[in-house]
Amino acid sequence: MPILDFLLPEIDHEARTTARVLERVPDDRLDWTPHPKSMPLRKLAWHIAKIPTRVMQMLQEATFDMAKAGPFPPPENAGSIVAGYHESLAELRAYLVTLDDAALKEPFTLVRDGQTIMTIPKVAVIRNILMNHTYHHRGQLSVYLRLLDVPVPSIYGPTADERG
Repeated sequence: MPILDFLLPEIDHEARTTARVLERVPDDRLDWTPHPKSMPLRKLAWHIAKIPTRVMQMLQEATFDMAKAGPFPPPENAGSIVAGYHESLAELRAYLVTLDDAALKEPFTLVRDGQTIMTIPKVAVIRNILMNHTYHHRGQLSVYLRLLDVPVPSIYGPTADERG
């Protein structure tokens, strides 16, 4: 069975969950931050939305320098964040299905300013950066929503907002 046959169902399932969380981002609080050291809501949500695009860029290369990767210009409204996520994910998914097991086993090196951060098989980029990194930031976003008194959607089961 091809490697992607194991990953795509989880990617699709978790993408629906991530979209539900992004759909709750309030348009009128995009510049809010819970702490001076925290990202503003817009930046965090947009970062999540563009992780699939960044992963696709990484998978297309043998080495990727984070210092040379410019930021994605943030959108003006929350609806654009959700649309951007769906677009980013669709582009990545279309690219993923072109990869065979041999391509997924090729080494990938992530660097910053010429310093190696990690060298892993490309399939691990999917697991570590696309999936785990998204889950991490999605959890942060759910805390932002809670602090803003925005009902938190189901992630791995009903939330306090859904239980009543």
